[in-house]
Amino acid sequence: MIDETREIERAAAGDAASFGALVERHQEVAFRAAYLIVRDAAAAEDVAQDAFVRAYRQLHTFRAGEPFRPWLLRIVTNLALNELRARSRRSGLLGRIGMFTERSVEAPDVAVAARDEASTLLRAIGELPEADRVVLHLRYYLDLPEREIAAAIGKPSGTVKSRLHRASRRLRHVIESNYPELREGVDG
Repeated sequence: MIDETREIERAAAGDAASFGALVERHQEVAFRAAYLIVRDAAAAEDVAQDAFVRAYRQLHTFRAGEPFRPWLLRIVTNLALNELRARSRRSGLLGRIGMFTERSVEAPDVAVAARDEASTLLRAIGELPEADRVVLHLRYYLDLPEREIAAAIGKPSGTVKSRLHRASRRLRHVIESNYPELREGVDG
């Protein structure tokens, strides 16, 4: 954190190398967060890149001593949601899930079944309202703690906790109604 604080201060003063170090450290999580929302690798790369440009221009608004990642993820999330709204499509955005699943030496049929289940789960999540999808993706696909989700979406931690609870309940209902093959994972 101390090194990151110095990098932020130097970057705010115009040191491109310091900002480059911040980009390198956070580019994967920025891309993943954007991808989970926009569901398109090229669009996610654009969103992440735009987020870093915006972050660089807005470093003067960053509160010293605060963690950089949640601040950046808030920018990424807002830009990704703007991109999604601009495309005005709610369906057909599943994209590739393979990059988020670990490669294994499982039997091919087991790997195919796991990929199918992951794809079906993403379809179920895709049926939820946008706000529910965002908190579920940030929590369960990026494994962010509630505090960082709160910073990323600009809401208090208590709001995040209740949104996660409601989103999980809605997801359970969608799975029970439309995807009974996933029920074992919900009930277990």
